[in-house]
Amino acid sequence: MDRRRFISAMAAGIAGPFAGVACAGSRGGAKPVSSGYGPLRPVRDLRDGKVRLHLPDGFHYRSFSAAGDEFSDGSAVPGGHDGMAAFPGPDGTVILIRNHEINGPVGAFGDKDRAYDPMAGGGTSTLRVTAQGEVLQSAPSLTGTMMNCSGGPMPWRAWVSCEETVNGPDVGDDFSGGDNSKLKRRHGYLFEVPVGRAADAGPIRSAGRFAHEAAAFDPAAGALYLTEDNFGYPSGCYRYLPPRHPVQAGRLLDGGRLQMLAVKGAPRKDLSVGQPPAATYATTWVDIDDPDPAFTGGAANDEAVQAVGRQGREAGAAVFSRLEGAVHHQGMVYFVSTQGGATAAGDLLPAGFGQGRGQVWAYETGSGRLRLVYESPGSSTLDLPDNVTVSRRGTLVLCEDGDGDNYLRGLTKTGGIFDFCRLRPIDGDPGAEFAGSTFGPGGRTLYVNIQAKQGTSFAIWGPWERGLF
Repeated sequence: MDRRRFISAMAAGIAGPFAGVACAGSRGGAKPVSSGYGPLRPVRDLRDGKVRLHLPDGFHYRSFSAAGDEFSDGSAVPGGHDGMAAFPGPDGTVILIRNHEINGPVGAFGDKDRAYDPMAGGGTSTLRVTAQGEVLQSAPSLTGTMMNCSGGPMPWRAWVSCEETVNGPDVGDDFSGGDNSKLKRRHGYLFEVPVGRAADAGPIRSAGRFAHEAAAFDPAAGALYLTEDNFGYPSGCYRYLPPRHPVQAGRLLDGGRLQMLAVKGAPRKDLSVGQPPAATYATTWVDIDDPDPAFTGGAANDEAVQAVGRQGREAGAAVFSRLEGAVHHQGMVYFVSTQGGATAAGDLLPAGFGQGRGQVWAYETGSGRLRLVYESPGSSTLDLPDNVTVSRRGTLVLCEDGDGDNYLRGLTKTGGIFDFCRLRPIDGDPGAEFAGSTFGPGGRTLYVNIQAKQGTSFAIWGPWERGLF
């Protein structure tokens, strides 16, 4: 904890919905604050007594539903645990819908007759659990999709799962070297997973075929805000306007309009680079004419993955670096740029597109204003944030996907950043990371995944009232 400093800054003159979170960082007049939870210590997993997490005093956790465990029907739980959402279940239980980010033509898990593509190994699982992470029931709920990274919970009791790929039989092999000619269907879409039943495995094609990451729903307008994590190339912020308000329709309908965010008066504005403190922009949206491109002749994957975003940038859309987690809260869509910002002194340049260690942006859906909430001053403070959720008090929970130790960090309404949970390094698995954080009903339990060679899920509970979550 000594090398990780608590930082906050208040930007003068902020009003309205932006009054809560202010831009912080080394250029934002930062000053130390306290998280209210205290130092982290090793805590034993109530599942088997092993130490997997470091938490503040008074907090406990249990791991559950690891890769290789069994679903209730006896089939194996796949790996690649990633984005996740929690919904109220019967008798005080919690229903979790969890992504499995699995690439390549490795074959579908679960019932292949229900799979969107019987050769694709990703999808979602649905679990009914207690507040202490005891699994009561579990089953596959979406199969035959690919690279299901994040997504978002919907108020009509559904999870929208996002494919972070454009793989398909019409596209050349991607970075993993998997043989795309073995795939039966095109990928790169959104899929809706209802809470009470398995998905019908139908993609929302009008919401785009690109490297989708997260989805955040604005109930006022019925718009779905989408992020893109195009690892080696510029990424964009999108919104999907369905043909009918999803709450009225009871589901997300295909056939709507896809748009991409642009800065007014500054076509192709590069927001991936270091920004001034509390940078604020007026924005507009540009239409994507062909949201669902098909390719012929085995188009190169690197070209196909840029096809939708390039349309937007040619129309003036803004440039971001690796947009990942997104969440809607009180008229704001907060979204994370994993490698946004400037490279701090002493930090190495990260791989992929983008030179920084992370930005958090806020888009005000009513006014269309975009504001930089936080820019990491260096990897020792915030290192490559990924998924994001929000607590009852409005504090953001950031999942790290950094090069060294990975933390769950809190970003407070006053711009303070603090460590809440540290992942104990896993021998032989330096790429293990946090993903899919989500609070259960009432905010009593934080559920989160570890994406690792053997991924698993955790339930964390304790004296939340003592701190800023």
